[in-house]
Amino acid sequence: MKDTICAIATLVGESSINVIRVSGDASIEIVNKIFDRDLTKKESNTISYGFIMDNNEKVDEVLVSVFRSPKSFTTEDIVEINTHGGKVCVNKIMELLLCNGARLAEPGEFLKRAFLNGRIDLMQAEAVSDLINSKTDNARKMSIKGVDKELSNKINDLRNNILSLIANIEVNIDYPEYEDAVVVTCDLIKEKTSYVEKEIHKLLDESKNGLLIKNGINIAIVGKPNVGKSSILNKLLKEEKAIVTDVKGTTRDIVEGTILLQGIEVNFFDTAGIRETTEIVESIGIEKSIKKINESDLILFVVDSGTEFDKEDKEVLSKIKDKKVLVVYNKDDLDTKEIPELLSFESIKINTKDESKIDLLKNKIIEIFNLNDLTNSDYTYISNARQIGLLRKCLEIIKELNEEVDKDIPVDLLEINVKNLWETLGEITGNTYRDELLDEIFSKFCLGK
Repeated sequence: MKDTICAIATLVGESSINVIRVSGDASIEIVNKIFDRDLTKKESNTISYGFIMDNNEKVDEVLVSVFRSPKSFTTEDIVEINTHGGKVCVNKIMELLLCNGARLAEPGEFLKRAFLNGRIDLMQAEAVSDLINSKTDNARKMSIKGVDKELSNKINDLRNNILSLIANIEVNIDYPEYEDAVVVTCDLIKEKTSYVEKEIHKLLDESKNGLLIKNGINIAIVGKPNVGKSSILNKLLKEEKAIVTDVKGTTRDIVEGTILLQGIEVNFFDTAGIRETTEIVESIGIEKSIKKINESDLILFVVDSGTEFDKEDKEVLSKIKDKKVLVVYNKDDLDTKEIPELLSFESIKINTKDESKIDLLKNKIIEIFNLNDLTNSDYTYISNARQIGLLRKCLEIIKELNEEVDKDIPVDLLEINVKNLWETLGEITGNTYRDELLDEIFSKFCLGK
């Protein structure tokens, strides 16, 4: 990569500083043309004070950092200009850089160069993206594990395991006279791949935890009208988010709110009361409620303890019976009747007038999702959809390979799928990749990253 790229690495606006990043073989030379100090003899990892110049006119007072190849973010020569905040200054400096030989970087191109130059792998690059977009401290901790290459090392260990198998197969085929070579049999292939299969299953099982940390938990609060759904939401959020009245159908749209439980985002959705209605606006709200039910990780099915389990309750139950459900008996100060239709679900009795009962509900959610164990872990989880998809593809390859082994297919023919497995594992880390895939991944980053 011979061309030199530049981009604004910070949000442009009124601030104390903005940072402009320049990377490429000519980065020092280009910045040197517009800086009133000589950067050509500056050592790596040094900062110089001076002025950006447009011919004889001072543009801005700046600090210029020099990072020489290969000890830089991209492994190329990098220069970073710390300029005063504001659009005018930063745009003027960008104009000067472009006029002197740099080109505007594409989204994520600095990170892409770091990958292509071997400084990071694809899993690390995606972890950087997750780190930038982290919504909680737990999500940050998990992303850092990816940046530190802990997940990559796990995949590389599996890949090396398969590589040794490939090497032995090829020795057997090309040099059958070698008496000390490991004889590769169908049983040996099955043994090696079964270990990989076991580790992949483990990674996929743990990825559920990773997705919870990254995306949070979605919980829909459902029930017939006027059972106390909105009151429960307000108490959970500790704010008057939803309107509470005695009028049926008050909640006509999804009302959302988020809290943190054990450092995990929990998103609550107060839904419109599900019932038969001819009222158009309420009907739309009910349709949205049903859609939110299908998207949620847990359903809080709110039942009024003081009333009979009637037709409307049964209508709600029919929509959620195949979901993960926690029955919430509201108004537990009333006589709670045992409802046969709900005995198969976990349940809890609460009262929105009693704060301690709301805490019991929160603790129940923590228990259901094992959040205490989750947040006491080492955070080495896969949570990226692309990576999870490729791991599942690996399992399909292993399944096909095992079927071939059971059919006594010759080892040299089995090698095709063994190599396929090795290459698919390589796609996860970026050891093998398609250009269009890289374009898609790195295009999601901002210009200066």
